[in-house]
Amino acid sequence: QVQLVESGGGLVQAGGSLRLSCAASGRTFSEYAMGWFRQAPGKEREFVATISASGLVRSYVDSVKGRFTITRDNARKTVDLQMNALKPEDTAVYYCAAGDLRTTQARSQARKYNYWGQGTQVTVSS
Repeated sequence: QVQLVESGGGLVQAGGSLRLSCAASGRTFSEYAMGWFRQAPGKEREFVATISASGLVRSYVDSVKGRFTITRDNARKTVDLQMNALKPEDTAVYYCAAGDLRTTQARSQARKYNYWGQGTQVTVSS
C-alpha cells in the first residue's frame, strides 16, 4: 500500500513558477513509477509527467516540455514537479500517482496507476 499527499499548489500569475511535492508513505516507494496528472473543470484527467522507479527515465506531455521538470527522491519518498513559465491553461487540480509500471507508454496512462493522492489546486491568472 502507498498513500500519497500532494502539496504546493496555489495561485500564481502567468509566467510564474510553482513547485508541487508529493509525499508517499509505505515501504515500497522506490519500486513504483510515479506520475503527475491534472484535471481542469469539465475535462478529462490528463497526463503531465512521469518518472520511472529508478528515476532514470522521465517523460512529459508536449505542452509542458521545457517548462516542467519531474524529480524524485527515493530516500525521502517524495516526487516533485517544478513548474516554470506557467500559463493560464495549466490551471487544474494536479494529482500524483504511483504504479508498478515498466514502460513509458504505461506510465502515461492514468488507468494504469494503482494509487492516487487527493490533488492540489493550481490556478494561473492571466
